[in-house]
Amino acid sequence: MRFIKKVLFVEILKGLFLTFRKLLFARPVTVEYPDKERPVPASGFRGRHALVRDPETGDSICIACLRCVRVCPSKCITVEYICDRERKSRIMTRYEIDALRCVYCAYCVEVCPVNAIVLTEFYEYAGSSREELFFDKERLLKNWDEFIANRKRPYFN
Repeated sequence: MRFIKKVLFVEILKGLFLTFRKLLFARPVTVEYPDKERPVPASGFRGRHALVRDPETGDSICIACLRCVRVCPSKCITVEYICDRERKSRIMTRYEIDALRCVYCAYCVEVCPVNAIVLTEFYEYAGSSREELFFDKERLLKNWDEFIANRKRPYFN
């Protein structure tokens, strides 16, 4: 019996030694975010939504195909359009995303035939009300302008 207690005590001490060694001498895994600047997000990071702006017209390049609406698992995208019978096309009039409902799966980005929507590398956004995280067409275009102005690596459209 005494032998078993000695063995178990030694094993407990070994475990405690390992714990204290990791606690005192190992480098931390986390980054003290507000104090230290984070590195550039990894390629493929999914941040704030943006609608790509057409440089010629200044409007979105969205063709209102509604694929993003159909594929979205959280149903957070709303698109309205009007039909232009002369050009035989659709003109998007309203595009809204509720970022609080979004799960950032990027299905909308993958399914878009003209690459009109992107998930940017911007991760520092928060709001104190629901309206601040509800993106309409103008806000999404503004997000694109900010993304292009502050991008850290080239964007290939």
